[in-house]
Amino acid sequence: MEERVTITVNDGIADVRLNRADKMNALDPAMFAGINAAIEKLAGMTDVRVVVLSGEGRAFCAGLDMASMAAGGSGNDLGKRSHGMANTAQNVAWGWRTLPMPVIAAVHGVALGGGFQIMSGACVRIARPDVRLSIRETYWGLVPDMAGLALWRTLARDDVLRDLTYSAREFTGAEGERYGFITRLADDPRAAAFDLACEIAGRNPDAVKASKRLINLMVDGDTATMLQGESDEQIKLMRSPNQVEAVKANMEKRAPVFVD
Repeated sequence: MEERVTITVNDGIADVRLNRADKMNALDPAMFAGINAAIEKLAGMTDVRVVVLSGEGRAFCAGLDMASMAAGGSGNDLGKRSHGMANTAQNVAWGWRTLPMPVIAAVHGVALGGGFQIMSGACVRIARPDVRLSIRETYWGLVPDMAGLALWRTLARDDVLRDLTYSAREFTGAEGERYGFITRLADDPRAAAFDLACEIAGRNPDAVKASKRLINLMVDGDTATMLQGESDEQIKLMRSPNQVEAVKANMEKRAPVFVD
């Protein structure tokens, strides 16, 4: 079977691609397994400073492969917490949030249902203005159950989320930007994602990862937890080798040389 998810690493950037182009990267059991395996692998890749997530072919991800689901289901035990707080299906979206490094999603074609939830797990989402988006689950008589609601609560207003969830209607990337789901628009999302990834990869990787931890903490942490978290992260960073190198490189007007 063709590898469902591919990972290529260059200069600290992992190019991660959903690789089922003939089915618009729709989610079948092999795709669920492939995405979870890719997330697990990336979690241990200390040389990766940033991830760019995209889909091969005409689409980012068309959501569930309904023919495959009808034939035998996803094979996922929704009641089992197989990945920390998440089940196997939830982890294909939530897992990107838990990675130590930033994740940028480059979105084109369609991102429907499960594909929309996977996209939402990224730190930054860059999309074509004409991409087709949908919280699709009620169309099939279901609810979003791949960590979408846990991810969307920091992105969109409550009434907008209700509108799109209850109706299952499609909307464009341009609308998604206005709603808060899309970070910014680009005619070539992958090129824009790699431009941003290069910028991030040039920063102190320790500081970038610490920043992600702090921003993730915003969702559930109270003010006291946030303030303590800021102090704890800063104390670890101050005068560390990469932080010293960042200062020296800026003072000497040269590119920094960081150690992963």
